[in-house]
Amino acid sequence: QVQLVESGGGLVQPGGSLRLSCAASGSAFSINAMGWYRRAPGKQRELVASITTGSHTNYAESVLGRFTISRDNAKNTVALQMNSLKPEDTAVYYCNTWPWDVNYWGQGTQVTVSS
Repeated sequence: QVQLVESGGGLVQPGGSLRLSCAASGSAFSINAMGWYRRAPGKQRELVASITTGSHTNYAESVLGRFTISRDNAKNTVALQMNSLKPEDTAVYYCNTWPWDVNYWGQGTQVTVSS
């Protein structure tokens, strides 16, 4: 069982940066690939980035080169560094296992990119 709590969202101007963090509780964290997902208004939830237990990463084409996912297994955390933010990055961001598990969705953290 894994419980996930996201933090770090906020309001930022276009071109700005934010760092999201996901704190995981439960011994299963270190054996799971993890992902950051987002749901923009009026759109379906989508995978933004994923990271395996061996720290191999993959990114959605829309964020490639701007976002970086990382994990710290000792601290049971997963981070998403977001640079060069665009208005279209506005969404609620969630972390979950990858592929996602319906039991692990948390409240997410709101990211708003606006001038």
